[in-house]
Amino acid sequence: MKQQSPRFYIILSIIAALVTMTVKFIGYFLTGSVGLFSDAAESIVNLVAALVGFWALTLAARPADDDHAYGHTKSEYFASGVEGALILVAAIVIIFEAIPRLLHPEPIEQAWLGLSFSVFGALINGALAWFMLRAGKRQRSITLEADAHHLFADVITTVGVLVGIVLVALTGWYILDPIIAIAVAINIIWTGIKLLRETGLGLLDTALPEEDQDIIHQVMKRYEEQGVAFHALRSRAAGHRRFVSFHVLVPGSWSVLKGHTLCEEIEKALRSELVDTTIFTHLEPKEDPISWQDTTLDRLDSAPR
Repeated sequence: MKQQSPRFYIILSIIAALVTMTVKFIGYFLTGSVGLFSDAAESIVNLVAALVGFWALTLAARPADDDHAYGHTKSEYFASGVEGALILVAAIVIIFEAIPRLLHPEPIEQAWLGLSFSVFGALINGALAWFMLRAGKRQRSITLEADAHHLFADVITTVGVLVGIVLVALTGWYILDPIIAIAVAINIIWTGIKLLRETGLGLLDTALPEEDQDIIHQVMKRYEEQGVAFHALRSRAAGHRRFVSFHVLVPGSWSVLKGHTLCEEIEKALRSELVDTTIFTHLEPKEDPISWQDTTLDRLDSAPR
């Protein structure tokens, strides 16, 4: 079955955001519940985040050019960063809306009718988030994963609001409505912080995850058993694309052709294990002491031989 592009899922997210925003605000206007307002406000963030995600994925799909020789895949971090920031803004708005009700609690009108709209929106978001998270992990798209986590947070928000309205109905304690809204806002803040952290790690060129590095070392081990050595391994990710570089140390008596052929073979083996990976190799003679010193990011000047 043909794999859908990340933009396909983002378009679905935009449509879902428009639908859920509409039904949830209907629920809020029917009830006046700040808990439902918190749920509806997050839908606005969903829409804006999905639009930014669509822009970022469109840019990421552009091929490399003279000004962007490594491609445009890092643009996905703009989407996850914006989404994380918008989540924090939505949480602050919710808290400011809830504080007056905390000081002056008010009854909730037509609670069950209003909540039904919110639950309907949550079901749409929950189903979409599940598909988006699977697609995001499969295609290694931080934009899809960020949007999926945000939609799951929206579902959690609805669950929290549902609990709050049920408690208000059972106890008559209207103050529970703003308390639940604030609790929901705190949960949203935590989601936003996690997204911003993931964005920061990507922008700082953090090394590939441990499972990817294990695959790289397993491939290297096959060649080490043949007398080839490696060092200066570096890795990073830019959106869905991986970048890996390392030095290959072989006997100095080898011809350039033989060494080059080996590097091509190693690169091919790695690309078969890690798709969407750009690999840079540097060939060095094992007998030269300078080769073993050349391991740092900025090569140290050595005394002339």
